[in-house]
Amino acid sequence: MLEQPSFPAAERSALSRIPVDRSLAEQDRAFIWGKHFRTSFGKSSSCKDYVTSSHYLTKTLSAEEAGFPIAYAITIHKEFGTFERVFRAIYMPHNVYCIHVDKKAPDRYQQDVKKLVDCFPNAFLVSKAEVVIYTGITRLQADLNCMKDLLRSTVQWKYLLNLCGQDFPLKTNKEIVRKLKKFNGKNITPGIPLVDPYTVRTKYSFKPCLGDHEGEYPIQMLSTTYLKSEVPHNLTLYRGSSYVALTRPFVEFIFSDERALDLLEWSQDTFSPDEQYWTTLSRIPDVPGSMPNATREGGLRAIKWINGTVGKCYGHYKRDICVYGTGDLEWLLSGPQLFANKVELETYPPTVECLELAVRERALKESEIPVEPSWYL
Repeated sequence: MLEQPSFPAAERSALSRIPVDRSLAEQDRAFIWGKHFRTSFGKSSSCKDYVTSSHYLTKTLSAEEAGFPIAYAITIHKEFGTFERVFRAIYMPHNVYCIHVDKKAPDRYQQDVKKLVDCFPNAFLVSKAEVVIYTGITRLQADLNCMKDLLRSTVQWKYLLNLCGQDFPLKTNKEIVRKLKKFNGKNITPGIPLVDPYTVRTKYSFKPCLGDHEGEYPIQMLSTTYLKSEVPHNLTLYRGSSYVALTRPFVEFIFSDERALDLLEWSQDTFSPDEQYWTTLSRIPDVPGSMPNATREGGLRAIKWINGTVGKCYGHYKRDICVYGTGDLEWLLSGPQLFANKVELETYPPTVECLELAVRERALKESEIPVEPSWYL
């Protein structure tokens, strides 16, 4: 059973000074941090008990949402508690969820994820898991494996979103649906042409390497001196986000079109191919959902880079990306992005729980069906 952390006094004090959501502060119903947010994972006698006592939404809240199901491909490898909160926050019974657990993850972690996923008929573990190497082809392949499985689902989803286990939703399911609808069947693949100094990623062949701390699995990609062949089909490469929103016809296209298949094969020994693959294919004019002239449109994820211009990180940086603290909440909740990257439940619990409460309260407020008591956090 996962032990939930207590909340440091400094975190509680900082949170009390942030005007996150006036509507929450004005409600009569009060709550204590951590008391009502903990799940019953590891304690429940059955899946039914777990789903109810952990406050999952068990019915679709509107006809609009029912008519626009979303598929999720989620890649995870650590922090089960954070993943569980992410999953609870994005879960809706009419969507469909594929979970990819890195094969390097500890057995106990994999068992816990399976136990959780088995409680939901519209969620499943990927049929083929990868040993994921950061910046390697297996990171892209993990998403592709889930996408192939999601195409087999009986849920006729409209868009597919790929997430990691530290991407927390900033919008309700209905708000996400409305954001996707505005793109009118176009893929959301923010990116720009691949130019120096990033061209080295595809100029030379890269290979997996164990790195400084040898272990059972390769952990990083290192460049060789071997030059790569020309990009297949004379495609112009673009560089962008690994996390995208893809239409169903586009996902079908990548498994059948010669250009997509050849680009995937060519990308096997490149650096961070997931940052080139989606953006490059989505710029081809005749591809389903393509946006040939797109740049950074979309605003899917709120990220504070260490060298960025969007303000101070009130948490700490990991791989040059801010892990959000409570001081980041106002910025996160006032922006247009759909997801916050990154959050850590064990490090900054009030950050996760305030985001979860804000999104859940809005979802219940806009519900078109009677709200059940167990849905309140």
